[in-house]
Amino acid sequence: MDVGLLFDLRNPDQWHRPWADHYARTLEFCEEADRRGAGGLWFTEHHRFEDGYLPQPLTFAAAVAARTRHTRIGTSVVLPALHHPVDIAEQAAIVDLLSGGRLELGLGAGYRVPEYALFDADFGHRFARTEERMREILRLWREREITPLPIQDPPPVWGGFYGPRGARLAGRLGVGLLHISRERFGQYREGLVEGGHDPETARVSDLLPILLSRDPEAAWHRIGPHLVHQVNSYRQGALQGTAFEGPPPLTLEDLRDPDAEDRRGLLDILTPEDAAVRIKELTAGLPVKHLIFWASIAGMPDDLVAENLELVTEQLPRLLP
Repeated sequence: MDVGLLFDLRNPDQWHRPWADHYARTLEFCEEADRRGAGGLWFTEHHRFEDGYLPQPLTFAAAVAARTRHTRIGTSVVLPALHHPVDIAEQAAIVDLLSGGRLELGLGAGYRVPEYALFDADFGHRFARTEERMREILRLWREREITPLPIQDPPPVWGGFYGPRGARLAGRLGVGLLHISRERFGQYREGLVEGGHDPETARVSDLLPILLSRDPEAAWHRIGPHLVHQVNSYRQGALQGTAFEGPPPLTLEDLRDPDAEDRRGLLDILTPEDAAVRIKELTAGLPVKHLIFWASIAGMPDDLVAENLELVTEQLPRLLP
């Protein structure tokens, strides 16, 4: 079970740094994580976020591949319904080559209307288009229709899905499920059987809503404003382009409410010891391959990013089975 970090490269106005500096600093963090033994470095795709959410994860992954030596390099996730399958298959192959065979390709359907509008893509049929293009990417590698081919034959592919439809889809395609859920795991295994795959090949991974700190209470007061920005931007983004109006923005007090009915986007700041207890409960009996933690929350201070990175890569793995 590898332990790694996800970077989304958000750079909100209230904590903004020059974009070139921000990207350079993130590359330095990736190099540091690699030196400290991180199991994975993961990057994700969004468009039309005001804070500059990373739009091209495979491009950034290529830069990370050239600057690191050991850690796996993954996407969580690329949105294939917004791209031509040849483009993804070729870019992914180049990342795999640059990294010496370290790519993990996570693919998903997305959830935002404005992103599909930007690419003139059909939001209503995104799951069908995602399945079609995932199949085509695998076929392009399998039938050697692109050059150069990746080192891995093929690179591990993951389906980043949170609902029953997506879980079964990942199973039918014979790829990993980028979500840890006992209920979805059963549906995923059913999909493996439907697709003619051995259910014993099942594998799961996930992004966990946890940050690590030696002093969670002190860290909370500094990270809280960044989390408020992140959570509210996700919630607003999910409703853009729809006829729905969301609830009022959440406050710091809302984020600390242990009885909140809606926990989407929220996260806990924990010591490595407390995080290990929670992770053992969450993953017991499941074939977990990768655990992924947020590297940073919406431009939070560098010293907290560095502490989180150190604890995730060096302290937490010692506490896990």
